[in-house]
Amino acid sequence: MERTLLLFYLIAINIIAFIFYAVDKRRARRQQYRISEATLISLVSLGGGFGALAGIWLLHHKTRHKKFTIGVPAIMMAQVAFVLWLMADPY
Repeated sequence: MERTLLLFYLIAINIIAFIFYAVDKRRARRQQYRISEATLISLVSLGGGFGALAGIWLLHHKTRHKKFTIGVPAIMMAQVAFVLWLMADPY
């Protein structure tokens, strides 16, 4: 049951992260008020690394910022390792 909830959570947070990156990209093009970088990184920290990385690559957004091009994959790899450890735990 907990593993199913974790899976649903991860799917949801990644969709949300991608949407936030897409909205920020759209606002950047229109020179409107932007979503803060802290918010975008927070979504990654909450498990939205795949969605954020998809937003970076597919939308070509934040590609000049090292904290996004290096930081997002680094956080994501740590989270993947943690989730795999959780899934492997028999308890």
